Order: sequence, then structure tokens, then C-alpha cells
Amino acid sequence: MPEIPNEQKKAKMPKSVPFIIGNEAAERFSFYAIRAIMPTFLVAQFFNPAHNPAMQSIAEARSNELSHLFVFFAYFMPLVGGIAADWFFGKYKVILYVSILYAIGNLLLSLSTHDLSLFSTGLIVIAIAAGGIKSCVSANVGDQFDKSNQELMSKVYGWFYFSINSGSVLSTLLIPIIYKKYGPELAFGIPGILMCLATLIFWLGRHRYIKVPPTGVKKENFMGISLYALKKAFSNRQGKTVWELVAQKYSPEAIDGVQAVYRILAVFAFTPIFWALWDQNLSEWVLQATKLDLHIFGYEFLPEQIQTFNPLFLISLIPVFTYGLFPLIEKTGIKVTPLRKIGAGLFLTILSFIIIAFLQEKIDQGSRPTVWWQILAYFILAGAEVLVSITCLEYAYTQSPKSMKSTMTALYLLGISLGNIFTSLVNNSIANNGFFARYTGASYFWLFISILSGFFVLYLLVAKRLPEKSYVE
Repeated sequence: MPEIPNEQKKAKMPKSVPFIIGNEAAERFSFYAIRAIMPTFLVAQFFNPAHNPAMQSIAEARSNELSHLFVFFAYFMPLVGGIAADWFFGKYKVILYVSILYAIGNLLLSLSTHDLSLFSTGLIVIAIAAGGIKSCVSANVGDQFDKSNQELMSKVYGWFYFSINSGSVLSTLLIPIIYKKYGPELAFGIPGILMCLATLIFWLGRHRYIKVPPTGVKKENFMGISLYALKKAFSNRQGKTVWELVAQKYSPEAIDGVQAVYRILAVFAFTPIFWALWDQNLSEWVLQATKLDLHIFGYEFLPEQIQTFNPLFLISLIPVFTYGLFPLIEKTGIKVTPLRKIGAGLFLTILSFIIIAFLQEKIDQGSRPTVWWQILAYFILAGAEVLVSITCLEYAYTQSPKSMKSTMTALYLLGISLGNIFTSLVNNSIANNGFFARYTGASYFWLFISILSGFFVLYLLVAKRLPEKSYVE
């Protein structure tokens, strides 16, 4: 019987995928469970245990400070973890050993609910560990594919993101109830159990992973070539382009890798402002919900429960986009490219915030609008996240050379950190009667809409000049 040519063979799903997806679901449950109860726990347990109304605003500010420090480390450390994986240890070792540290941090957290110093230390350990493995885990997904099955990669990244939000939904629904009924020790202990489970699942798949070895620190690295190119740009007397001059010293492969990094960074430069707006659905939108009519089908929800609609919508929309909308658009002759997805996602983010801004205008006028308008905004924002976040995870892998894949994913995640810092600075300015103090109520949301609209127009100009080149082997 003649052998079937490789191009005619049906693509097979990597056997490692279930272990990666299971690990991610358990780890994300642990991470989001901690975030779900951390702000209120810090106020009640450490910063205002006597429930003194005069101390409440200060207590909430201190809680937010520690909470944002936690998020900062969680999204800054992927850069460190990515470099450690790509250059020194490989993704598998970084994920495994840092996950063990992650579990130790969870243990410390659950045992120190009456000691602020130890509890804070546990939070920082968890944030560092969570960030340290984050870029490696998503890049490890792409490592499992080659030319024979790369068309399945987009679907698996969809499943990967589905697992993230499944963990988020379950943890935000269950852990607050456990915290209220059984106390903080069990509420913080369960995330630790889930993190131990996540580590075990990952270890069980150790013989099934495709493990890409680290490349080591090379002379032909991104920083070295970039500095050399900058030097030549200021001393060019030969009438040649900068890259032609750089080619006289460095290999074509090294130059191609550096140029790929610049193309990715040109796209990722627009993601911090997306996250500056997106993360407000976990803060400003929740505060807005306290001023809304929260009756849904006759049942009155708590303001904090409305944010659960985001991951629920996200889980629902992933298969709709992947298996329905994208193929339908392709059939019309319009190619669904990563750059177009990201642009559409930025536009939907603007639209969701326009709804929130109009809703806030009604509140500012003394009305108590229905929460259904905010739920609609959550639905649109979830669609934006599918288009931007999932696509960027895939884009970071497919558009970067092998030696930079984890690092590029880390740079994308760093954008989340930068976006949160910007929003935090704006709020700090408002609180201290600074430059942004006049942006309160609806004008606050219109400020962010204006900023993102400007970035959106700039993105359209930049994206159409960027070529897309796959580095999947």
C-alpha cells in the first residue's frame, strides 16, 4: 500500500495538550481564587478589623496598594521567566521548579492569615512564581506543534484560554462563599491544594512534552544587534541602509530575528492601553454596579457578582469565534489575520466603554439604571478580549524566532503590568487633586475612551505596514 504523502495526512493533536490544559485550569483557579477575596480580606483582617467607618477609605487604599503590587509582580515576572527559559534552563524546568515555589507560597499564605508580614510575603512569592511560569506555559503550548499539525494551534490556544477562564469562573463563584462560611484559612488553603494539583498534572505529562532546549546567551543577541544598528544609524557614511551595514557583521538569521522582534513590539505597543481599560471591569465597573438596579430575572445580585459575567461570556464566545464567526468571515473572502483580529478587539473595547460612559452619565444625573446595560458592556468586552488577548498569545509565538518565543510572550504580558500602572497613576492623580482630578464620574470613562481611540487610529496606520511571517517549524 503506497505511503500517504505528509501533506495529505490528517493533522494529529499532540498528546501533551491535555496535561497543559489541565495544569493551566488548576493554576488559574488558584490564582483567581486568591484575587477574588484578597482585597476584602486585607481590609477586614488587617487594615480595618474594627470596621471603623472613619478608617475605611484609608484601609481600602492600603488594600489596593498591596493588591496592585501583587498584580505588578505577576505580570512583570514573565519577562524574567521567559529569559530564564529561553536562554538558560528551558521551559519545562522553569515551569516545574517555579510551580513548586508557587505551591510553597500558597502554603505560607494559608498559614499566615493573622500575620500581615508573612501574608504579604506569601503574596509576593505567589506573584513572582505565577509570573515566572506564565510566559513559559503559553509558549510551551506552541512548542508542541510543527508543520504537520500547526493548523490546530489556533484551536488549542482557544482551549488554553478556555481553561484560564473556566478556572476564573469557578474560583470567583466558590471561594467567596467558602471564605464567608468557613473563614480565610480554608479559603486560601483550597487554592494551595489546586496549585499542588496543577504541579502534579504538569509533572505527569513529562514524557509527552516536546521540550525545546535553551539557546544560551549568544553574541548575536537582540540587544547587541540593536545597539550596533543604532550606532550605524548615526555614523552611516556609506549610502547604505542600516540593515545592510549590520549584515556585514551579523548573520542573516540573527538579523531576521531582531527584525521580527521589532515587528512584534510594534503591535504589542498598543496592548497596554487595552489592558488599562480592560482591568477596570474588576474595579471601576464593580463600583459602578453598586449604583445600578441589580435585579436580574427577579433575583437581586451582589455588585461583586456582576463581574463573573465576563469570564462566562468569554467561555461562550471562544468556540463561537473559533468555529463560527472566523470561518464565516473567511468564506466571504476576507482573510482573518491576527492583526485584523487585534484591531477589531480594540474597537470593541471602545464600544464597551462608550456604554459604560453613557451609563455613568445617567447615574451622575441621579438615575439608577438597570444592570443589563453593564452586562451588555461585559459581553462586548469579552469579545474584545477573545480578539486581542488570545490572538496576541498566538502572535507572540508564531511571529518570533525560536530563541525569543518565551521572551516575546513575556513582553506581551508586561503590557498588562504597564496598563495597570497607568490606570493606577490616573487614579492617584484624581485622589490627590492632581492633573486628572477633573475627570470624575462619566468624564473619567470618556478620558480613557479618548486615549484608546487615539491609539486605535495609530494602530490602523501601523498595522497595515507590518508583514506577517510564521516561525513555526
